[in-house]
Amino acid sequence: MPDSPALLVIGECVADVVRLPGAPDRIHPGGSPANVAYGLARLGRHTTLITQLGPDLHGRLIANHLASAGVRVLTDGSGAPTPVATVDLDDAGSAAYTFEITWTLGSVEVPVERPRHVHTGSVATVLEPGADTVLGLVRPLRTHATVSYDPNVRPALMGDHDRAVRRAESWVALSDVVKASDEDLRWLYPDEEPGEAAGRWLRSGPAIVLLTRGPRGAQAFLPGGTVSIGAPPVAVADTVGAGDAFMSGTLHALASRGLLGAGGRAGLRSLDPAVAAEVLRHAVASAAVTVARAGALPPDEEELAEALTSTPGPER
Repeated sequence: MPDSPALLVIGECVADVVRLPGAPDRIHPGGSPANVAYGLARLGRHTTLITQLGPDLHGRLIANHLASAGVRVLTDGSGAPTPVATVDLDDAGSAAYTFEITWTLGSVEVPVERPRHVHTGSVATVLEPGADTVLGLVRPLRTHATVSYDPNVRPALMGDHDRAVRRAESWVALSDVVKASDEDLRWLYPDEEPGEAAGRWLRSGPAIVLLTRGPRGAQAFLPGGTVSIGAPPVAVADTVGAGDAFMSGTLHALASRGLLGAGGRAGLRSLDPAVAAEVLRHAVASAAVTVARAGALPPDEEELAEALTSTPGPER
């Protein structure tokens, strides 16, 4: 993809230790931002990840995994141990997480070639002291890059609830594209319907807010209205990395339409609902491929094209 814009992802890598009832543990490379970077590279996008990776077995596993897709990895060189998440799966494949994680990201030089888009979220935007480093990296890049954000709420790591809400809302206001699950928004706003919260987020600054609803598909909230897409039927292996595959599918679709970067911002802010529906279709199809197999393994271009043939159009 020779004309692919440079995309930058900032955030954590995590080794996912996956446990199924009656089965041996499996270790998968993970971490929400790392999964997004991997998914973008699998789709042919030139992607750089700024992160921390320890000089340990888990760190080497993740580094090799990212390199296999072509992700360029930049670290702060701190040697901090690679974080670990234990993922307990129930018989339906739904995941519950426990964490051994620190996020102490220090100074990292941003690549010489200016990125057209920056994505961040998850633990990297809430866990101190690294969260402040991430904010300091992203803010100046916004003059020439669009920004996307996914809170990817992990309640055990969010700290004080009110503070977590304020931090999430500050990132929403800074971003052009925001994605959240209905579970994220229920945790952040337990007294508000997820759709109402997504609409309120839209009014605070982003061009588009995407709400994922698991097997019920997804919605795009735009200034001119809402677009909904159903999810294709799929046999679920597990849900690990589904939201991250949705995000990488979204950014891939937007990049394909010239809607990323400062030059694409005006088009993004006047997005036609039909185009938003196609972006949602790509995102939902990407997630569907991922949940059909174990671990956070998003599709490549050929697999995504095949999945789109069974992904429904917008709901009427």
